[in-house]
Amino acid sequence: MNPSARRRVLAEWRGHYEPLPEKPPVAAGDAVPAALKDLGLSDLMDEGRVVAAWEELVGPFIASHAKPHSLKRGVLTIRILNPSLRYELELAARSELLPRLQKKFDRKTVRKIEFRIG
Repeated sequence: MNPSARRRVLAEWRGHYEPLPEKPPVAAGDAVPAALKDLGLSDLMDEGRVVAAWEELVGPFIASHAKPHSLKRGVLTIRILNPSLRYELELAARSELLPRLQKKFDRKTVRKIEFRIG
């Protein structure tokens, strides 16, 4: 069935004519990141990716004691259960953790890491 005949049959069935959309349909996977960026919420998308990759990047022991809390304007805040682990992670963050995160994502996504006890 050609497109114009299909539109005519659908219009008769529905009881009204619907014009063709001006833009072709877009896959949701392509539309959501663009919409979040337009709304200024792209940090939420990046935060979800960082949280999902956290255990893979730091290992199960650290992941069970330190969890990503937020990612705002490139600053990743990590909640840590104990102060001695915070000290160790602050040392490791400068030399290993931040470069790993930046390699996995990019330098704009994670510019800095801050640690909070709690």
